Amino acid sequence: MQLDWRALYGPALTAATALIAILVDRHFIAVPNPAPLFVCIVAFAASLSGLASGMSTAAIAIAGSALFFFNHRITPGYDTADLVRLLMLALTAAGTAAITGLLRKRWMDAFAWERRHHATAERLSAALDQVDIGIVLLDADTRAEFINRAFRDYFALPDAQADSKPPFIALMYHGRDTGAWQLPEDELNAFIAKRTEMIRVGDSTPININLADGQVLRFICTALPDGGRMLSYTPVTDLVRHTDDPDSGDYYRALRGSHRGLAHQLGAAE
Repeated sequence: MQLDWRALYGPALTAATALIAILVDRHFIAVPNPAPLFVCIVAFAASLSGLASGMSTAAIAIAGSALFFFNHRITPGYDTADLVRLLMLALTAAGTAAITGLLRKRWMDAFAWERRHHATAERLSAALDQVDIGIVLLDADTRAEFINRAFRDYFALPDAQADSKPPFIALMYHGRDTGAWQLPEDELNAFIAKRTEMIRVGDSTPININLADGQVLRFICTALPDGGRMLSYTPVTDLVRHTDDPDSGDYYRALRGSHRGLAHQLGAAE
C-alpha cells in the first residue's frame, strides 16, 4: 500500500506548532492562544489530503492546546475558561475539517468526472474523424463546436478556420467562395439562404448536394435538446449516379431529376 505523504503534513505541522508554542511559552515569553493557527492548519490539511487528514490534525490540535493550557499557568491545571476554549477549539476544528474535507471530495469528484468526460469526448472526436460522413455540431447560436475530418476534406476547409468555431453562415460562404457546389452562380445566394433557414428552424428534411468535384452528399439537419444542431453529410454518389443493376436505372435517374428540381426550387425561392 502506497503511503500518502500529504496526509502527514497537517498532523506533523500541528504537532510541531504545538511543541514550539509550549516551549516558547514556558522558557521565553508568553504566547497567546494558538487555537486560530491550529484551525488554519486543520483547513490546510483537509484541503490537501481530505477528511481523514483534517480530523487527525484537529485531534492533535486539541491535544496540543490541552497541553498548552495545562502548563500556561503558574499552577498546572485547567480553569473553566480553559475548558471553554478547548471545547470551542474542538467544535471549530472538527467543523473546519468536515466542511473542508467534504468540499475537497466534491471538487475531486467533479474533476474526475470532467476528466472522464473529456477523455470520452476525445475518443468520440477521434472516432468521428475516421468515418466518411461529414459531421458538424453547432451550438444554439449556430457556431460550429466540432467539424470532423470528412467535412473539412469535402469542402477544402482549412484546419485553422475549422478550429476557430466559425458560424454556420461562414461555412456556407466558404463553400461559395471555393466553388464547392455544382450550382450556377445566380442560384448560390438562394441556396445559402434556404440552407441557413433550414438550420435555424431545425428542418430535418434530407436533401442531396452536388459538389463540383462530382460527389453527391445527402445532407440532414438534426435538432439537439440543448438547442444546437447536428449536420451530417453522407456520401451517396454511388447510390445516385451509379448502379450495377440495369433494371434500377430509371429509379436512379429519377433521383437525379428530383435533385435538379430541388436546386431549381431553391433558386426560385430567393
